[in-house]
Amino acid sequence: LDAHHRSRRSRLLSESVMQQGTRRHRLLVGLSVALILVVALSGPNAAKPDLRSGWPLDGLLPFTLSSALVTGLLWVAYAVAAVAIALALWRPVPALGRRTPWVLGGLGLLAVLAAPIGSADHVNYAAYGRILWLGGDPWTASPADFAGGSDPITSAVEEPWRTEPSVYGPLATLIQAGAAAIGGTHLRLVVLAWQVVVVAAWLLVRWCLRRLVDEENAGRVDVLWTLNPLVFAVGVLGAHVDVLATALVLTAFVGVGRSAAPAGSLVAGGLVAAATSVKFTYAVALLALLLAGRGVRRALWLLAGWGAVLVVLHLWTGGHVYDQVGRSRGAVSLATPWRLLLEWSWTSSVGVSTMRSIITVAAGVAMIGLAVLIWRATRPLGGREPSERQGSLGLARRAAWITLVLTAAYGLLAPYTLPWYDLVAWGLLPLVVPSVLDGILLARLTLIAVAYVPGRVIGMTPGVEALTLGLRREVTPWLQLGLWVVAVTLLLHTTHRRGRISDDGGPDGWGHPPAPRRRAR
Repeated sequence: LDAHHRSRRSRLLSESVMQQGTRRHRLLVGLSVALILVVALSGPNAAKPDLRSGWPLDGLLPFTLSSALVTGLLWVAYAVAAVAIALALWRPVPALGRRTPWVLGGLGLLAVLAAPIGSADHVNYAAYGRILWLGGDPWTASPADFAGGSDPITSAVEEPWRTEPSVYGPLATLIQAGAAAIGGTHLRLVVLAWQVVVVAAWLLVRWCLRRLVDEENAGRVDVLWTLNPLVFAVGVLGAHVDVLATALVLTAFVGVGRSAAPAGSLVAGGLVAAATSVKFTYAVALLALLLAGRGVRRALWLLAGWGAVLVVLHLWTGGHVYDQVGRSRGAVSLATPWRLLLEWSWTSSVGVSTMRSIITVAAGVAMIGLAVLIWRATRPLGGREPSERQGSLGLARRAAWITLVLTAAYGLLAPYTLPWYDLVAWGLLPLVVPSVLDGILLARLTLIAVAYVPGRVIGMTPGVEALTLGLRREVTPWLQLGLWVVAVTLLLHTTHRRGRISDDGGPDGWGHPPAPRRRAR
């Protein structure tokens, strides 16, 4: 009887601690989102360009923030978000449950009402869609050149993108043209139409995850995606195409999870082609589906679906849509450690062009090595190999895991990288067993998001510009270099520990008991 009472008290204490942890997590998430929304719902500022509408949706809050206040609020919001997510990783938090429709509806509505923050990319999208809608070619015509620079939409594009043609795929630009058709000459309406697409994609990602994740791990979906203020600010409030591409990739995995038959593989291939036609780097999901297994026939159906959609889209647009991607392949962003090497080459005997080539090769080799470490240190839900009991669901989870391994390595080590490049990894992370990768990606997104506050190259006072550019250029590369060292150390330690557990009898390095053997009949 005493043992029973002790067990019951221990259980109640554990539940009480979990509830306290959940309350702290939700409170910090609410505080972070509130600070971000103050920036997003106020008037045009250093984080959000003026959308030239002159109507209430320019800013629902009746004030305009200085560039210093915008920067401070976003830095605090991102720091609070990182603490909230870290708490939930340390002590699991349950899913939203019955409050889900209200939370999703409220956040989605606010995201649409708030003008996008963190960059002026949404104005670029509006311009490229406008060019296509009016019969131009956004992959050859720059916003500054179109219509003599006098068009009310394309003339709103900010530096340094005024003279740059589109780098986005045909499907993304086609959707942007639809937004341009809805908004006409009203920039705010064009952006609003695009925001609806992004919010719908954000909700679709959650829907897909809940169909691929078991109930025991459902809380990770809301912690890592739905209620992740970093994802919400960078992706949804930023209105980036990466949210749409992530949704298409997850939808492809759901298709495979429902049926690995030829029809399911054909549809999955087509959906990955759609993601590729939003942004070319998302073709990695096709490689993951091919590596996930289940035979040559399935691979042929995947390739058939992928190829059919791409052929249809490119017969319309032509193959030149990726010329701009090719021209920018040697780019190196300011906040990466690779930038240190590039800037060193400016004063050394190594030419800049040669150093760019060295960086490209070195980054590629390093990505392969890091991907191997991540693969060995992580495991998809249900195990590394899809079992007969799991069926198609196991196959989908394995494909998602491989995609996460490759995109996480790319995001951490790519020479040119921005905060929203991490979104696909966060969309896939709930499909993997909790591991050190959670903390590594949290540190990475926090660092890169803080580095790109407020997000535009104009609209700041000289003092704020010097502070933020100094952080991005002088501090963050070294912090990310430190993160590389910590990440490799943690992944090697985890791999070594899993290997020891495997030697003690676990079949996969995770300490799981060997599966029972079937008796021969």
